[in-house]
Amino acid sequence: MNLIWFRNDLRIDDNPALQAAINTNQPCQAIFISTPQQWQQHDLAPIKIDFIERHLNLLSEQLGQMGIPFTHLESSDFSAQSQCLLDYCQQQNIDQIFANQEVELNERLRDDALSKQNMTLHFFESDVIVAKGAVLNGQGEMYKVFTPFKKAWATHLMRTYQAPLPSAITTNTSLIRSIKNPTITFHALKQDSSKWPLANVVLQQVVPDFLQHKLSDYHHDRDFPTIKGTSGLSPYLAIGAISAKRVLAELLHQHPQALDAISQPEGSWLNELAWRDFYRHLLHHFPKLNKHTNFNPKYNGLYWPNSPQLLSAWQQGKTGYPIVDAAMRQLVQTGWMHNRLRMIVASFLTKHCLVDWRLGEKFFMQHLIDGDLSANNGGWQWAAGTGCDAQPYFRIFNPITQSKKYDPDGSFIRKYLPELKNVPLKELHFPHSYLEKNRSSDYWPAIIDHATARQQALEFYKQG
Repeated sequence: MNLIWFRNDLRIDDNPALQAAINTNQPCQAIFISTPQQWQQHDLAPIKIDFIERHLNLLSEQLGQMGIPFTHLESSDFSAQSQCLLDYCQQQNIDQIFANQEVELNERLRDDALSKQNMTLHFFESDVIVAKGAVLNGQGEMYKVFTPFKKAWATHLMRTYQAPLPSAITTNTSLIRSIKNPTITFHALKQDSSKWPLANVVLQQVVPDFLQHKLSDYHHDRDFPTIKGTSGLSPYLAIGAISAKRVLAELLHQHPQALDAISQPEGSWLNELAWRDFYRHLLHHFPKLNKHTNFNPKYNGLYWPNSPQLLSAWQQGKTGYPIVDAAMRQLVQTGWMHNRLRMIVASFLTKHCLVDWRLGEKFFMQHLIDGDLSANNGGWQWAAGTGCDAQPYFRIFNPITQSKKYDPDGSFIRKYLPELKNVPLKELHFPHSYLEKNRSSDYWPAIIDHATARQQALEFYKQG
């Protein structure tokens, strides 16, 4: 009997572990082992937990159509999960386990320990477009700067591109007797994720619509939070409900020359897929990133002031900078934040408030539906200037000019800060003088002056 162990690959499409198990022509069953205690230790957001649960139930239904029994078991952490898996295999007379690799360190250590058990395990790679280790520089090392990685990545793809695996449900299902698998319910804190459609709907409707109607303007629209100009695929990629290879295949089907244009405006969305691979390759090659250490050791000597008051104001969206506060409210209320806003609020926390980037990274993971260690760590270290291919420490986002540029009509700010609904547009992006003149106290004062903060940050980073 074969066992397919689903982890961070909640799909039947382009799933190499699932396909390999089916190809043996041996009976198969599938399992998912939830670890609520481990989730809490890894700061998994309640909305992401709900999102995973919904996709597991979709997966359960799809596997049932294929005649594959799907079992959900619960354990506390990875150690208990491993023992739970071994016990299950013994009870069910499992001969072989098929699973897709996970890039994070604790997960890799768990799998390494399991590989030493008296079990036959088959691991596959399913989370990246280009295999980790396949794109290296002239010295045979992982690139530390994105642009040359991207060029080598695109060149490698043009030379070696292979279409993703087909959906497993299309394989001889007419000859299979379907079954009904039980409903899966997690015993963990959850937040409703139903505003995000399931992955099968996204692949059938959202992706084609994006490629046909939004891709051409993506290079411009992606920076404006009030324009629905992005694909919205990050939550699905984060839990493996949609394959990055499938997304690339859909892009190339519509735009066959996209790989040639990766450095041009029309290739800007493909650029985002390259960034995703870049961060996952970094996590693979530099395991220290799993432990939230600075990529650039030069900054290990920085002693962040970490003001509890400034951190709390940032978390609550009460910094006095409307674009920052509106963005933080979007995060807490919806479990998502526009990428341009992620850069603005991360720069503000690290370079205006001088709060350690790790505290911001943690808060994001606790709230984001698309929380992903590699991308979240990469993004925060980029903003803080401590990472690989980072924003230089002396580049400090001005939240007022960023607000004027990317929310020019103030509609995003007004959506999340109704306190400012009556403030004229020309005053909206930093309304304190106007509010003082009009004796309005609906909005809170700025927690720090931008010019002062900028100078303090420049002095602070010289310690590194």
